Amino acid sequence: MTQTIQAVRGMNDILPDEAELWERFEETVRSWARSYGYRNIRTPLLEHTALFRRAIGEATDIVEKEMYSFVDELNGEHLTLRPEATASTVRATIEHSLLYAGPQRLWYMGPMYRHERPQKGRYRQFHQVGAEALGVPGPDVDAELILMCARLWDDLGLDGIRLHLNSLGSLEERRAHREALVAYLRRHEADLDEDSRRRLVTNPLRVLDTKNPALQPIVAGSPRLLDYLGEASLKHFDGVQAVLRDAAIPYTIDHRLVRGLDYYNLTVFEWITDRLGAQGTVCGGGRYDGLFVQIGGKPSTAAGFAIGVERLIALVREAEQAPAGARCDAYLVHQGEAADRFAFTVAERLRDHGFAVLQHAGGGSFKSQMKRADASGAEVAVIVGDDEAAAGEASVKPLREDRGQVRVPLDRLPVVLTDMIYADESE
Repeated sequence: MTQTIQAVRGMNDILPDEAELWERFEETVRSWARSYGYRNIRTPLLEHTALFRRAIGEATDIVEKEMYSFVDELNGEHLTLRPEATASTVRATIEHSLLYAGPQRLWYMGPMYRHERPQKGRYRQFHQVGAEALGVPGPDVDAELILMCARLWDDLGLDGIRLHLNSLGSLEERRAHREALVAYLRRHEADLDEDSRRRLVTNPLRVLDTKNPALQPIVAGSPRLLDYLGEASLKHFDGVQAVLRDAAIPYTIDHRLVRGLDYYNLTVFEWITDRLGAQGTVCGGGRYDGLFVQIGGKPSTAAGFAIGVERLIALVREAEQAPAGARCDAYLVHQGEAADRFAFTVAERLRDHGFAVLQHAGGGSFKSQMKRADASGAEVAVIVGDDEAAAGEASVKPLREDRGQVRVPLDRLPVVLTDMIYADESE
């Protein structure tokens, strides 16, 4: 017996019921991004491995453990399935000289890949929505990105997502803080876990992000990065906070919120929920002015964020903000040689008028087709037999309320369906 082949672990099928929720989410995202003047960019799933090694950093879990990388047997190129899209967006901006036309506000949506242990909210193929403001300096665009996120939560009907905020200052300020942090952690090295002792050498800022409860008292007593910021960095941070206060966006200054790579600077933020267990971060963002130079471009300012789609979808589903609704407006029932042909004319006429029509296929009795119609979620069944086909008519039967069936000419059919389906909404 041939063994059944299943999906790769951590790479999930999105079945039709779930896909309908995704489609509604994607439509919301497109409208939301457009309302802020962000334009869509689509980059390849495969990039040269060197892009992510430079952008994400050699001493990160993503590069060390999680990337899907391989050597192309045809030409020996080292390639990687993208683990995130910011590096790809910046690479495309450099390669196609997009900044010569002025600052760019770009957004993306699509799958990413990381070889992680699959768990709720964390998968090996996952999806992100992100926005990048490139060539735009100043705290105002940092604040705009945060306001964008707040509006998306509102558009999706979500609440309980909290904003955490911090500033990383400049590279020089961060180096001074790093020296003090390392000296502090060395005094507690015997109490650190294995992962934190490794990070103490490779990326000490990441020790502050530990999830180990036993290390929380040590982290709480560590030097604060904000205490090492100069006048310019503090002014930038104050500018971001002023906009958030004016917009009545509550936030918490989180001294543990850091990024471990040198090209990050100034504003960093995360949006966090308690409703997803350990995977509580639904969005992470901030300023990364050093990334253009890091991957071979000219210096440029840059800021952005990335949102975990699966996590947002889970929140939307939990909050029941996406009603099931009808999959179609009308289910077209038909039987008979002439009726089967005429059914196509009826279906296309209704679609011309904006109705979603599910036309029955595969034959069957009227009774069996009506069962399918009822199960489809449609508001009405449009019924065509040979008698209706000969007369150029169709019968309409409401499926969600107790009203009688009516027979109408084809040219009147759209009007009758509008009255049946949308009458209550217009009152």
